[in-house]
Amino acid sequence: MNIVAIVGGLLIALVVILLPVILILGLVKILTGASKSKELSVEEAKLMQEIYRGLTRMEKRIESLETILVEKEGKGSENDKVYPH
Repeated sequence: MNIVAIVGGLLIALVVILLPVILILGLVKILTGASKSKELSVEEAKLMQEIYRGLTRMEKRIESLETILVEKEGKGSENDKVYPH
């Protein structure tokens, strides 16, 4: 397995998930106007906090997966070595 490909795939997935959320927040802000700005600000803050917590958890998971893959690759290369008898 190629670690770079896996991490790259996870990062692409992360961008695909975040981009629509950011676009929706921007669209909602534009459409609601200034009259509901305080209500929207509270909702936006809560949503951004939730996204941040989710991204932090995802980052930890990715780091764990990277560690597992590196350790697995290291063990695999040791098993592939041929020792003379």
